[in-house]
Parts: sequence; structure tokens; C-alpha cells
Amino acid sequence: MNLSRRGFVQLAACAAAVPGTPRMAIAQAYPSRPITLVVPFAPGGLADIIGRVVAEGMRPSLGQTVIVENVGGGAGSIGTGRVARAAPDGYTIVLGIWNTHVANAAIYSLQYDIINDFEPVALLADAPMLLAVKKTTPANDLGEFVVWLKANPDKISLGTVGAGSPPHLLGILFQQQTGTRLGLVAYRGAGPAMQDVVAGQIDGTFVNLGTALAHVRAGNAKAFVITAKNRSAVAPEIPTSDEVGLPGLYFSLWAALFVPKGTPKSIINQLNAAAVSTFNDPAVRQKLLEQGFIIPARDQQTPEALANYQKAEIEKWWPIIKAAGIKSE
Repeated sequence: MNLSRRGFVQLAACAAAVPGTPRMAIAQAYPSRPITLVVPFAPGGLADIIGRVVAEGMRPSLGQTVIVENVGGGAGSIGTGRVARAAPDGYTIVLGIWNTHVANAAIYSLQYDIINDFEPVALLADAPMLLAVKKTTPANDLGEFVVWLKANPDKISLGTVGAGSPPHLLGILFQQQTGTRLGLVAYRGAGPAMQDVVAGQIDGTFVNLGTALAHVRAGNAKAFVITAKNRSAVAPEIPTSDEVGLPGLYFSLWAALFVPKGTPKSIINQLNAAAVSTFNDPAVRQKLLEQGFIIPARDQQTPEALANYQKAEIEKWWPIIKAAGIKSE
């Protein structure tokens, strides 16, 4: 059979297009089955709360169920490591928080790299912390509290959630800025630590608003400062660190979505759009605000913005962690 040059070129073009067709169809079909969102902590904590809210909110946009799987242990490293080793196909994602994607790499010997083994998807929300103290504390504001601490060095106990946890680091920074000495007591979670503050078993703890605010409002504890640049919309009566003379004592326990390295950009964009759409629902926003979460501005919810934020947090906190000599126990 004789082909004209024009006919040959057309036939070659058609043949070249065939191998690409299945790949295009697969990309367009995503997601074709349920997606697993690994929350690397036990149910009930802040990570679990935000994970379940976002998983439900992503479902309408994706057209598939997002199943939350709690994989606790190793300060979040077990579940996070599992996602690092998962196929980069968009069907296994992780709810990463400050601990898992900043602090853990400076404290533990991990079997994965928190930067090079993940692709950022979206910053979801962050939650500043407050300093809550037992109601019988002989102080009514932070200034009086510091005076009391200086008069009782090494006698006052502050609850943490283990080495390198946000309350632990804030406890270290607080002592450095105020010239005080506290006894740091490790707990298995923020809830038990707060319960012991209410019971008067320990003197205080740095804790998220969602865990502490009801106790403060009921008069079962006092709150002296919030670790944020601005006062909280749900607790405007609590002063910021700058206002009470602790400049720069900022900390937010942020939560974000990550996927394994190599996940196609088109899938990352779909997941990002689905996550961001969650916050368009006023009821969802209100639920998170009541838990003390702050929802970032839209330009801070892009994959690129999350990558930059994580990098800045690592540059800020790793030197502090290493200077304090914090290592896994």
C-alpha cells in the first residue's frame, strides 16, 4: 500500500497518541475509589478533630469517601512513616501537624525525610495555646504569676506532653524569658494534663483553647496568656504574649495535608481544592473557631505556601530544640 507523506504523518501521529490515552484516562478518573486520610494520633485530640472535619468536607468535591484511619504511636511517626512509603497515587494522605512535620525530625531518628518524602497539599488551620494555671494560684495575671514563680524556684510544676512537645518547648522558652525555674512534668496528652491542673495536682500547663477554655470559663482554672500575635476571637479576654511582656512567644499547633513524594501535580491540585472548599461552609468554620482554630487566608492554603511555612517553622524551632538538648527518651 502506498501512503502519501501527509497520510504517513497523520498515521504516525495517531499511533503516537495511543500510549498516552490510558494515562490520560487514569488521571481524569481520579479519584475512582475511597481515599484514606491517616491521622497519626489516637482519636479525640486536635489532629483527629480537624482530620475528621476536613475528611467529611472533602467528600462532595471529590465524589468519594475520605476514610479517617488513626495510626498512633511514636509521637506521630508511625502513621506518618506509613504514608511516606505509600504509593504516590493520591489514595493515601496524611494529616500532618507541627510535631510530625517539624519537631520530630529534630528529636527522633526517623526512617523518612519530612521534606523530601512528602508533597505539601494544603495548610488547614492552626491553634495557638494558652497558659492555664490552677484556680488557687496566688496570682491574677502573668506579672503576679512571674513574681510568685521567682519566689518559689523549682517548686512549681508545669505539665507537658513529653519531650519536644509544644508545652515542653513553651515551658523552656517561658523560663528563659522570665528568668524562672519550673519543674516540667510529662503527660500522655493535653487532656490529662489539663485535668490535673483543674484538680490542683500540678500548677499549670500550656494547652490548646479547645481543651482549656471551658474549664477557664467555669472558674476551675485561670488563663494568663495566649501564644499568638492577636487575641483570639473566641477568648478575647486573654491577652497576647506581646501584651504581657513576653515578645515573640508565639506558637500555633498547625495542621496540614501531605501526600507521598511523586504524587502527580494534578492530583495534588484536586486534593487542595477539595480541602479548601471545606472551609466555605460557615458551619464548618464556626465549629473549628469554637475549638480555638484559626483558618488561614486563602493565599496561605496553597501547596507552595505550606512548603514555605514548614521551612520557616523548621528554621525557627530546630535550633531551639537542639539548644535545649531535647532527644527521644
